[in-house]
Amino acid sequence: MGLRTKIGIAIAGTAAVVSVVIGLLVHHRTVEAQYASARSQAGDRLQTAVQDHAAGIDGDRTLIDPPDLPQPLADAVRKGKWGSYLDRSGKLPQMWAASRYRDETVALKRPYEREAETVRDLDRVLWISGAIGTALACVAGLLVATRLGRRLTASADTAQRIADGDLTARLPLHGKDEITKLTSAVNTMADALAGRLQAEREVTANIAHELRTPVAGMVTAAGLLPPGRPAELVRESAGRLRELVDDVIEVARLDSASEEVRAEVCGVGEVVRRAVAGVVGAGGGAGADSGAGEVRVRVVRDVEVETDPRRVERVLVNLVSNALRHGRGPVVVTVDGGVVGVRDSGDGFPEGLLSGGPQRFRTGAEGAGLGLGLTIAVGQAKVLGAGLRFSNPAGGGALAELDLGAGRSSPSRGSLPAH
Repeated sequence: MGLRTKIGIAIAGTAAVVSVVIGLLVHHRTVEAQYASARSQAGDRLQTAVQDHAAGIDGDRTLIDPPDLPQPLADAVRKGKWGSYLDRSGKLPQMWAASRYRDETVALKRPYEREAETVRDLDRVLWISGAIGTALACVAGLLVATRLGRRLTASADTAQRIADGDLTARLPLHGKDEITKLTSAVNTMADALAGRLQAEREVTANIAHELRTPVAGMVTAAGLLPPGRPAELVRESAGRLRELVDDVIEVARLDSASEEVRAEVCGVGEVVRRAVAGVVGAGGGAGADSGAGEVRVRVVRDVEVETDPRRVERVLVNLVSNALRHGRGPVVVTVDGGVVGVRDSGDGFPEGLLSGGPQRFRTGAEGAGLGLGLTIAVGQAKVLGAGLRFSNPAGGGALAELDLGAGRSSPSRGSLPAH
């Protein structure tokens, strides 16, 4: 149940309770006032009837020792008191008044239907007015709750946009109530977070750019070393350092949100083979199932999509490289329409990655890697507008699926059958 519904129900319930309480009070006071007025009139008329009876003149409505006198009133008269009594035992209510004169009981009665009808009309008006008041209060409550709910929903949506990476999201400030304070707090949080992240990105990018020149010189110098195992180790370390610097620069470029997609129509199978060939250093082959080292490409259904092939290759290179580095072979790359799956035979992704996604500079389950490869893959997929999902299939291993958007794809000429 949403907040808007809860507020509307609370206001409607409060209005209904108030209407019932006021109705009961008005009903009770009206009944008391009617009874007091009727009792007073009956007393005056009874006094006149007793005086007339004493003079030997009885009116048409004067009753002497009536047999149907209500018992409570008869008991009061026997004690020498006069009294009135509202008898509701019959079909119509009757107002009685009686007094003792010598050994006789002088009584009067009249119908009480007019007063009862007045009370029924009053109750009907109270119920109708209460229902209308409750309905109006419910409508007003829903309007107020809707306005508050929209403002709260806007605050929640803005906070979610900030969490998704849109640090420019802000909310307008209106009024001086608690929701405005919440909105101001969200905007302040966004400003502080944007400033902090921007500072971190600038530091990371500046460090990476400053390292690029000396690392390039190191790689060049390592290439001039005489052949031998020490030279191979230096060249390998220098090459890894250059790759790390390039990855950091790419992450900083993706964070800047300045990347542009250069879309063209291309076959998914062809792009996958080029990416695999770039990883293993050999061609992807022409068959539906072609092996290259520990990586196999399996084309179930090839299609053409409109996308940026360079970025798609970058995503797949990172996924395949991550599978080779942290999983176990063989690595199978499956093309099924616009979905490309990369699956290894290792122990699967860590739980933290499945629940929170790849995190840069966070090591894996065995402390290996900096998390930049998958972070870059996620960033490039976001630029492409593609989906990238990570899972641990029931059969074992780790599976990363890149969805290039089947809605924009079309069957490729010479599409290969499934094997």
